Order: sequence, then C-alpha cells, then structure tokens
Amino acid sequence: MRNLLTATALALVFASSAQAQTTELRVHYSIPTIWTQPKKALEAAFEAAHPEIDIVYDGPAESYEDGVQRLLRESVAGNLPDVAFVGLNLWRVLEARDLPVPLDGFLGDDAAREAAGYTPALRSLGRYEGVQHALATSGSTLVMYVNPELVAQAGGSMEDFPTTFDGVIALAAQIDALGDDIDGIWIQPHDWRFQSLLGSHGGRPLTEDESDVAFDDEAGHAAATLFARFASEGGMPSYGTDQARQAFPAGTLGIMLESSSLLARFEQASGENFDIVVKPLPVVAEDTASVYFPTGGSGVVMLTQDEAKQQAAWEFISFVTGPEGQKIIVENTGYAPANGIVLADEAYLGAWYEANPNAKVAHQQVVTYGGPWYAFPGVEGVAVTDLIAASLVEITEGAEPVETVDALAETLRDRLGMK
Repeated sequence: MRNLLTATALALVFASSAQAQTTELRVHYSIPTIWTQPKKALEAAFEAAHPEIDIVYDGPAESYEDGVQRLLRESVAGNLPDVAFVGLNLWRVLEARDLPVPLDGFLGDDAAREAAGYTPALRSLGRYEGVQHALATSGSTLVMYVNPELVAQAGGSMEDFPTTFDGVIALAAQIDALGDDIDGIWIQPHDWRFQSLLGSHGGRPLTEDESDVAFDDEAGHAAATLFARFASEGGMPSYGTDQARQAFPAGTLGIMLESSSLLARFEQASGENFDIVVKPLPVVAEDTASVYFPTGGSGVVMLTQDEAKQQAAWEFISFVTGPEGQKIIVENTGYAPANGIVLADEAYLGAWYEANPNAKVAHQQVVTYGGPWYAFPGVEGVAVTDLIAASLVEITEGAEPVETVDALAETLRDRLGMK
C-alpha cells in the first residue's frame, strides 16, 4: 500500500510538473468558413513539434473587421489574446493603439530574415515606419472564377476568353441572357475589391505621404464605374456574399470576381457540376509598373506583454509563417504563400502546383502585381472601409459613380482629419 501511495504521489508530481511547464497561448482568428480547418491543422502540426505549448483558439470572428473591433474592446478590458490573426489591411488599426509587440528583435538581422524566407516584399506587408508589427501568413489577390460550361453556352470559349473589362462585361451579359436562373457576373461591394480595380487602373487610395485621398481621380472614377457596369450591363444580381459563394459552385453564376483564397472551397463545392477555371484580373493601366493589386489575406501579430509568453508566441508565429506552416495554409485554402522558401523550393509545393494549375495562376498574380493591402491610418480605419463599402452598394444600386466617389473622398478627408 505504501508503495502504491508513493507511486501515485510521484505520478501526480510529474503530471503537475509537466502541466507547469506547458505554456498556453490564446489565439484569435476570423472568417471561420475559410480558416477553421487550416487552423486546426496548424495547431496539430505545431503542438506535435512543440508539446510544451498549448494553442487555445478563441471563438472566431465572422470577418476581419469584426475581429479587429473585438480586439479593440478586449484591449480596453485588459483581456487581449496572446496572438492574433488579422486582415492585412487592419493591423495598423491595432498599431495606432500601440498594441502589437514589434517582431524585429525576434527576426534577427537582414541576412537571418532572408534565410528564413522573409523577403523584403513579404516583410513590407506588415511593416510601418521601419518597424515590423506583423508578418503575413497568407496572400490573395482578386481573380476571376469562371464557369466554362456557361461560357460555352453563351457562345464564348476559354481559349479566347476576354482580357479586358469591356470584354468580360460583354461576355457576362451573354451568360446572363441564358435564363432567369442564370446570372452573369458578381463582385462584392468592398474596400479590397475597389482597391484591386483601382490598382488595375494604376490608382492608389491615398497619396504616398498619406496626406490626402487620391482615388477621386480618373483611375478611381473608372474603378467605381466598373461596379455600376457589372450591375447594369453584366447581369450582376443583388444577393449577398454568402449567396454568391453558394451560387457560383452550384453552376448558376458565370463569372465571379473573388479572392483567390476561396479556390479550394469552390473546387470542393462545385464537385461534379463543372471544372472551375481561374483567370487573372484584367490590367488596364498602360504603364504596368503602376499596377497594384492589394494583397488580401491575413497577418499575425503578437499581443502578449508577458515576456515569459513572448518566446512561446514567437515559436508559434515563426512556425505559421515558416515553410511548414505555409505549406499547410496553401494546401488547405488556396492562399498564396507568404514565405519565399515555399516558392523557391519545389520540395514543398512543386507537385501541388502541378496538380493545381488554377492556384498557380492566382499565385503568379501575387508575385507579379501584389503589394500591401492599403490600411487607412488611425483608429478610423475600420469606419473608413465601411463607408467605402456603403458607397459601392449605392453605385451598384444606380447612384452615379463619379459623383458618389467624389463625395466619398470628401467624407474620408473629414474622417481622417485631412481637411
């Protein structure tokens, strides 16, 4: 009996010791429809390599905007998670409140960063005023998802698919004319989509020094007019994002301008309905050096101020942004990788790209034209993106595009303190 009690006591001591050595990290993320399964895969792979660290995810926010608002509320309550995945256009909202822990000390010198796959272009996605506040964990640009069967029924072909917006809209109109249950084209009225069309025309949201709004110009007017034309000429329905993301793989929507991150989801959902084809976004600007496709997706920030937890948080961040974590993300989402090693070393994704040519098209667009998803400065950043979306909705519903964009620019100047 004495031996049994002794053994039991020792087991409890060892269990207690093991538990004491385990560091628990609270992790925030958004958009469960895209990220729940990849996050589970990342958790399993990371914990297998780091059994001393326990990843505990908070309940996900429905969108990046909702997620940042939640983080701001939690900062006021003193209840921030240790690590957070945020939209690449929204981490500066956190930076304006001095919430992210700078990562420069963890990254090492430039040579170490390059060796780890953190190229200057990738670091730029989370860098501001010389400080690395975030690291990208995934990248996406706006692409065209196409139903080739509806294209063929409308008299078109994938071999001669249009490369201009005029041609795409004309084809969408032909698809829309196939029947009342078929729609031609769809794009979400959203800041990132507007920035993408703006960048295709060589425009920018703000001036380089961030002193003024810049999209109330020829490029901005043209980008906004496309939203109007999609609705009035291309047969764009008025349904919401969830409905659109169901309609396309179901085979009732011909062309969908959407994030490349949804490729895996769409291919799975379309099943045997049809074989999806991805086409790059048309480039309008004659000077292709001015073309700029904002890179959507997420970045990761460290929020814990507990120095004892910061090293564990860095272990998780470096895994997620490293080649092994990036391989998991690419294979499970369709996002472009945010680590140079994964692109350079075919041992990671060479065979996967061969089997997934659609993904290669989308990821090549990131390499060619990708750049930071522009984050509007200050604590008004989230409100500004909401105002842009609301104006785009008005345009798709019939508001005059140029007048609406000019009025929006004036409103933003006021909200951002530029008057």
